[in-house]
Amino acid sequence: MSGKRKEWFDWFKALSIAVIITFFIRLFLFSPVMVEGPSMLPTLQSGDYLIVNKMSYTIGDPERFDTIVFQATESKKYIKRVIGLPGEHIEYKNDVLYVNGEPILEPFLEDKLSHLNENQSYTFDFALEDIPGGYKTIPDGYYLVLGDNRNNSTDSRRLGLISEERFIGKAQFAIWPFNRIGLVS
Repeated sequence: MSGKRKEWFDWFKALSIAVIITFFIRLFLFSPVMVEGPSMLPTLQSGDYLIVNKMSYTIGDPERFDTIVFQATESKKYIKRVIGLPGEHIEYKNDVLYVNGEPILEPFLEDKLSHLNENQSYTFDFALEDIPGGYKTIPDGYYLVLGDNRNNSTDSRRLGLISEERFIGKAQFAIWPFNRIGLVS
């Protein structure tokens, strides 16, 4: 093989290996996703690009307040926050989250809630029994998810509980725009 031909072949090999590695990383480990719509405001904005860790729930379970990406329809992915875990009863009263009757703070909403008037509500009152399915507690393998922008979010209040089988992964890092680069809280 001539020197020029060998150089081209070496470049082709290196490029092929890089493409294969990238394919496997994207397929099994990490994937980019773009936020579409206002449902996660103020935490995430429409047009933000995120890196989703696909392995996070292969080696661990979703935790309360994780920001997850799940397959909503065959062609649509949604980004929401895990609020209710299996075995729990969830209820909202006067903008307070109750898990099994105990109030739980939602730190990511504190700023938004502090700017409401007395007669305004950010999360309209509801209980687990009010959402599709009418469950008393969340069954194993299912989660209650809500958008941070509670007045403009298609989430478990409309879709029902979300099966962990539909989870793509945990949104962990914002990569675009540059002024919003960082960990997803």
